[in-house]
Amino acid sequence: MTVNARNPLSTLTSRLVAACAAAALLVAAGSAQAADLNALIWCDHADPALLQPFEEANNVKINVKEFEGTGAGLAIVEQSQPGDWDVMVIDSIDVPRGVEKGLFEPLPEDKLPVGDLFPEVTMDKSTVIDGKRYGITEKFGYNTIGFNKTKVDPADMQSLASLTSDKYKGKVAIYDYYLPVIGMAALAVGKKTAELTEADLPALKAELLKMKANAKLVGEVTASQTALATGEVDILVGGGEWVTAGLAKENPALDFSIPKEGAVLWSQSLAMFKDSKNKDMALKFIQYIMSPEGQARLATSSCYWGMPSNSKAALTDEQKKILRFDEQPGFLARAQAYPAPNADLDKKMQDMWTEMLQAQ
Repeated sequence: MTVNARNPLSTLTSRLVAACAAAALLVAAGSAQAADLNALIWCDHADPALLQPFEEANNVKINVKEFEGTGAGLAIVEQSQPGDWDVMVIDSIDVPRGVEKGLFEPLPEDKLPVGDLFPEVTMDKSTVIDGKRYGITEKFGYNTIGFNKTKVDPADMQSLASLTSDKYKGKVAIYDYYLPVIGMAALAVGKKTAELTEADLPALKAELLKMKANAKLVGEVTASQTALATGEVDILVGGGEWVTAGLAKENPALDFSIPKEGAVLWSQSLAMFKDSKNKDMALKFIQYIMSPEGQARLATSSCYWGMPSNSKAALTDEQKKILRFDEQPGFLARAQAYPAPNADLDKKMQDMWTEMLQAQ
């Protein structure tokens, strides 16, 4: 997804429409059962530049259905018949949810490049259950601080304290997704994202309200990214390479930082359905996505860029520079995983987020 510096909103919109149109063309052929390989995906997998090489090499048609969020994906599965779907993209931390529902098939580690993955993103605590691998991390990145380096002091962006500083009041947008931004609030107050409890909620709420007081808007992906790209705001809370990398060529002023307090690591995995009717082709697809060539295409997808989990991804030097590939060891050392609250704490976090949104 890229933005033209001369007419950013128009180009951003056209790219989004194009990405959606490409996905629509792929699903327009008919029901899930009619295709050779049926995939529940995030938008980065709808890019024809990613799918067509595999289709042509294997004489297969990939029928995709796009969704946002694990809950929405699992709802599609529940409304489908067993065997309708072959593979699924899922948040790495949510792989256990699919396993608990009996949805996924163990993956053969000896047929996948697990040893080539950045060790910090194998996410084995989530993707390996009872000694069996049910998901393999394919792409990752950070919810952190995205900013325009010509409008702010880049040195300020090395601390989460800048997000609540009077210096940037009214120049901030907040990405409207509660878990990563709550994670950033936790880092700002010195809490570990994996250890959050109900007792931490008052401190987290206070930090969120300070962020909100500084913010010009709170918006979903397109609105928050557009605000940064068009200059409506100078800082995006929850932004990262997924916002700025795809815009780098046309708006090189946009950048992201991993502040001293850390950032929130996001990662997405591929899983195979236990009831897949085409497990051989499903495994071939996963192998393709995890190959150096597939990883490069996925990392630079037209929907959003992100870091490939395979350290041997066939990226160009320019693409590596944009993704800050060589800096990843330091970034990963300071990153913490998404909060993973139980159902009760999750509800309380959502309620807290709603209170923040409604605050004046």
